[in-house]
Amino acid sequence: MAAILIFGTWPYMIIFSTNLGDFTVELEMERAPVSSKNFLKYCQDGFYEGTIFHRVIKGFMVQGGGLTAKMKEKPTRDPIANEANKGLNNVLGTLAMARTDAPHSATGQFFINVADNDFLDHAAMTNAGWGYAVFAKVTAGMDVIQQMERVKTTTMAGHEDVPREPIIVEKVTIVDEKPVA
Repeated sequence: MAAILIFGTWPYMIIFSTNLGDFTVELEMERAPVSSKNFLKYCQDGFYEGTIFHRVIKGFMVQGGGLTAKMKEKPTRDPIANEANKGLNNVLGTLAMARTDAPHSATGQFFINVADNDFLDHAAMTNAGWGYAVFAKVTAGMDVIQQMERVKTTTMAGHEDVPREPIIVEKVTIVDEKPVA
């Protein structure tokens, strides 16, 4: 097993097994507790299993966590508070909460930055300046993320940048799991 990079208060590691391979993320529980606990709860509930990475933009990000292979949106819990103002930056290999134009609208969808995307960072307490909350980092399997980034995309069911061949989350494994409060 690869060395563990301590990113959060204690190392919650989550392994995503996809049809392209596995990648591991570690949560930042100290500086992004709301987003981290939200993501962890979705993982514990098995929510992500069977979802796809439905939006892939080369040089930007890969997004998943909410749609099935038939492009049907899964029902989610209520939106969470945006923690983009906690000092974590949208850099290569970090995970951030996906949301609508409303700053505090994130639920289950997330994206993985495949570049340094500082324009997504918090800039102001305004709708336009809130940014996207980083809550985790890829600690192993970045080659799988890079493989995702290179897939051919199309438009499907009203969504752009959809992989032509679905990238499916087959299994989510939580390592060193501790209960969410």
